Amino acid sequence: MRIALWFISFCLICQISTFAQVNNKNRVVILTDIEADPDDTQSLVRLLLYSNQIDIKGIVATTSCWQQHKIAPESIERVLRAYGEVQPNLLKHETGFPKPEALITLIKTGLPVYGMLGVGNGKDSEGSDWIIKVLEEKDERPLWISVWGGANTLAQSLHKIKKTRSAKEAKRLISKLRVYTISDQDDSGIWIRNNFPDLFYIVTPGDYYANATWAGINSFIKGIDNTSISNGWIAQHIQQNHGPLGAEYPDVAYGVEGDTPAFLSLIPNGLNEPEHPEWGSWGGRYALYKPDFSKTKKGSSIVTIAPETRAIWTNVTDNYTPYIPKEYGRTIRRDTVSFKGNKVTLWRWRDDFQNDFAARMDWSVMPYEKANHPPVPVLAHSEQLMVKSGERFSLDASKSTDPDGDSLSYLWFHYPEESSYKMDIDPGAANLHIVNLKAPEVQKKETIHFILKLSDKGIPSLSRYKRVIVTVVP
Repeated sequence: MRIALWFISFCLICQISTFAQVNNKNRVVILTDIEADPDDTQSLVRLLLYSNQIDIKGIVATTSCWQQHKIAPESIERVLRAYGEVQPNLLKHETGFPKPEALITLIKTGLPVYGMLGVGNGKDSEGSDWIIKVLEEKDERPLWISVWGGANTLAQSLHKIKKTRSAKEAKRLISKLRVYTISDQDDSGIWIRNNFPDLFYIVTPGDYYANATWAGINSFIKGIDNTSISNGWIAQHIQQNHGPLGAEYPDVAYGVEGDTPAFLSLIPNGLNEPEHPEWGSWGGRYALYKPDFSKTKKGSSIVTIAPETRAIWTNVTDNYTPYIPKEYGRTIRRDTVSFKGNKVTLWRWRDDFQNDFAARMDWSVMPYEKANHPPVPVLAHSEQLMVKSGERFSLDASKSTDPDGDSLSYLWFHYPEESSYKMDIDPGAANLHIVNLKAPEVQKKETIHFILKLSDKGIPSLSRYKRVIVTVVP
């Protein structure tokens, strides 16, 4: 009897644990103008390799300024069927990859019309109704809308919610939405922001893409190694000899994976905190303010840049000096070149997320023992510490592990743009698993964000992170 009760309790614990793991995934609905540019297909291939860690709730075929009168849901299905051929092998590396049949049922369509022509009474679509349906589920997690093209399907959902729900219910539903849009690719984006001033919205407004943070994913940066976005790297690590999903990854036409930043921050890697865009992530770093784009010149599309009437999450600057390897002595040192700009907030992580993509593409064809898997950072203390002004303290990740038994490298650094305390803090030998520090002398309470980047020496090298927020009080 005691054994039976223990077994029942164990099963319940497992069920609760499994539910907790699933429930902690970030929910997302994708809006994609797939076939307007090859980069939507590229981004979809990458997204599916994280479909066990991101809860995909819908993939909606939409229009944009680049593709105004047609949608291509069949292209989404083609990529999903290729994913289905490698899904059994992906499961050998991590659990939770959904069956392709389940994902195919999530393909929805927006109206094949441009922008605000698809917003208004009687202009509902399968996609706009689906967003509302997902929002009304008994699930308190935020719902991210990852907009790779035009936003009019989302605009129609919001229009219908406002027209058909009580003010209280509309406010509740809209409060659950989180939007990251790859600039404005139709005229509905500014309409959404003007009419729903409380909606969480990440965007570089207008169509002048050179200003956008997301462009850091494919910008050629003078002074760094750009190999990981080169056509040769893509062919070797993604397209060729990586099964049917890799074969679906098209060549670059305009810019590689311009839509991927709209979901990079949702990957649980220890650095990403989607509810805090100001903290920085693989998807870039953003601040909440009312920007002035009145002097921004028009780009190459037809989308008008209009004055913003409310605060949005948008461009912010990082000052970044990379660490580079040394052949002798301490294994790393600060480079002699520094970089400043909003794109820096994203491309500073580019080699890390490209290596991660390459490793997961390996998972689609390789057995577990032949592929690389990310290390597991473990702190010997809380992720939030409080110390007194001038007090000594330590950051300790000595219990970190690697599932493949690979050797590990550590890098601790202060991220001043995320911190209230802006002065540089030198950790000394930043590549130790334990660093000993002295809190700065302060006159008021200050916060300091320290990042641990833990990397293995597998091929490709993979990185995971821990963020430690130290509060220093007088």
